[in-house]
Amino acid sequence: IGVAGVEKFFDEFLRDPANEGAPLELSIDLTVQAAAEHVLSGGMAIMNAKGAASVLMDIHTGEIIAMVSLPDFDPNNRPAVLTQGDQADSPLFNRAVQGVYELGSVFKIFATAQAMELGLINPNTLINIEGPLEWGRHRIRDFHDYGDELSTTDIIVKSSNIGTARIAMQIGVPRQKSFLAELGFLNPTPVEMIEAPSGAPILPRNWSEISTMTISYGHGLSTSPLHLAAGYATIANGGTHIDPTLIRQDGPQNGARILRPEISRRSVSMLRQVVTRGTASFAEVAGYEVAGKTGTADKPRTAGAGYYEEKVIATFASVFPASDPKYVLIVTLDEPSENSGDEPRRTAGWTAVPIAAEMIRRIAPLLGMRPQVDTLEPTGVTLTSN
Repeated sequence: IGVAGVEKFFDEFLRDPANEGAPLELSIDLTVQAAAEHVLSGGMAIMNAKGAASVLMDIHTGEIIAMVSLPDFDPNNRPAVLTQGDQADSPLFNRAVQGVYELGSVFKIFATAQAMELGLINPNTLINIEGPLEWGRHRIRDFHDYGDELSTTDIIVKSSNIGTARIAMQIGVPRQKSFLAELGFLNPTPVEMIEAPSGAPILPRNWSEISTMTISYGHGLSTSPLHLAAGYATIANGGTHIDPTLIRQDGPQNGARILRPEISRRSVSMLRQVVTRGTASFAEVAGYEVAGKTGTADKPRTAGAGYYEEKVIATFASVFPASDPKYVLIVTLDEPSENSGDEPRRTAGWTAVPIAAEMIRRIAPLLGMRPQVDTLEPTGVTLTSN
């Protein structure tokens, strides 16, 4: 009898004698799943994180190839359900599906992609980033001083909150809400797990202009890592909507078009530059052209009174290979701290990114992907004798 997860979701089908022998083939690749669990578990320990989640998904079919939530448990010795306290402290809590978080700067690519689709900007458009950007009593600042202006591409590469907020102001509240709804961010994901409805996004009570500004850089809207995987799949697959699924598919979903293919290509190019010259340099995996975006968000206090000063949710959303995108990989860490230096480092570039890189290094060959190696022409060769 199914008690949780995909087995509970299909419990009636599986127990119906009329369906005896009918196939129910999952998309999970057990070899890839085992490798993902091994890498994420080790990375979580190294980064001193409280918890972790990862999602690997085919961007064309929506198939979830591997999904991990840590800490986990032995199904033969299932722990009791928590009756008080934070349910996220229980190993029964699926962080990839049920965990909804402010995911930070990984959201910035959605604002730039939508603005390019609307014709408001292009990758070279210069945006004013003088700060702080004031809206009422709110002050929006960047992590570093990047000068007076940046191109759209460099807003993504350097991760400018001010630049992204200014782009969002051009988009406006109604269009932003509509776009995020099309991407699936405003409702629970339709994945085939009984727990999925509990992963409902947390939306602002009053979606005002300041909400649009902060949501553009990943604050003020809480969603799950699985939501993020589906959103990045649309960005990378040519611009069509994707619903994540745990059921083996016969081909691509061919969902509703949200972005033009050229906007998809431009967005992936920006994400590639985040790896080659931006905040995700540790994500470079030889031969696999990783593209992606880092996100580090302050963790809200459980009681709802503000944010912790030294606790974050660190996320890296990646796509590979950038020249012909096939997979999206999300890695999220709860309260990571990389402590090898004199000061703790908590940002995604130091924590989630190296774990994702190691995961791609391990699983890409298991997916049948050959590394792309530049062919070198022989030079300086001299024939000395026959």
